[in-house]
Amino acid sequence: MRMKSDRSRVALVATPGVPLFELAGAAEIFGIDRSDLTPDWYDFELVGTSPETTIGFGMQVPDGRGLDALKDADTIIVPACANIHGGAPPALLEALVSEHARGARIVSLCSGAFVLAEAGLLDGRCATTHWMHAEELARLYPSVTVDPGVLYVHDDVWTSAGSAAAIDLCLELVRRDFGAATANEVARRVVIPPHRDGGQSQFIRYRPHTASAREDDVEHWARCHLAEVTVTAMARYAGISVRSLNRQFRSRANLSPQEWLRREKLQTTQELLESTDLTVEAIAMRVGLGTATNLRTHFAAEYGVPPGAYRRTFNAHGANDAAPVAIANAS
Repeated sequence: MRMKSDRSRVALVATPGVPLFELAGAAEIFGIDRSDLTPDWYDFELVGTSPETTIGFGMQVPDGRGLDALKDADTIIVPACANIHGGAPPALLEALVSEHARGARIVSLCSGAFVLAEAGLLDGRCATTHWMHAEELARLYPSVTVDPGVLYVHDDVWTSAGSAAAIDLCLELVRRDFGAATANEVARRVVIPPHRDGGQSQFIRYRPHTASAREDDVEHWARCHLAEVTVTAMARYAGISVRSLNRQFRSRANLSPQEWLRREKLQTTQELLESTDLTVEAIAMRVGLGTATNLRTHFAAEYGVPPGAYRRTFNAHGANDAAPVAIANAS
């Protein structure tokens, strides 16, 4: 641990079995000496919840002050946890509640939100976590308003989505503490985009719900005819009324057929932006959204970014609708 009494202290909590990605990402952002950027860079301490805490891949956290280190921390970060179904060390839960009450900034990364929820710190608040765990967080802790579609949330406490979104949140904290120029330089040094807004979508791929053979057939047919398909045509193909089709979709997917179609059109748009060099206009025609303007409006509303920006992030082949954006590789 580096000691600088004039600077904010960051305590990164390592619970038993914690996955390494978010732990390492936070340590990379806060734990490296960046006094060349500002003399007031953070004091950083990795905190085990017990002596000889074993984390992912059998690694051990060096003995230190343990949870006593949280008592003088200005920011306490809980990264992903090994067990989302409870069982965090009681002493940690008590410490988090106590330190939050005295004014410490409490942060969770990825599934670390489950630890904060278990401590009661998310009751009545909005929070996020990795999209794969969002439904379970909402089920286990109904007093928490879970937003599965964003990168991070600040509602008195901070929570982030999974993996790379955890680094986005860490950079946002640097930005708030030291300003955009310092945060951007840290991002440049770790070779990642300098800023993604917390409200940006996690780019979720929706998992299919179980369906009957007939429902699968209707959905497959609709996907093959996205350019011209309508809800009426889907009902006609299925041999049922529009009302019956709507009832089936509502009971199975909690979506209307129109909402399902819109989602399929946008997911296909994602795939085409990632894998082809088709123009936005051509994609709009192919998926049945009509015009590039209409596609851009719906895409930005759903995912929080315009299709051109999405393509620059996820398509390795280039793009025809926008100039590529290069991020300099800094040595």
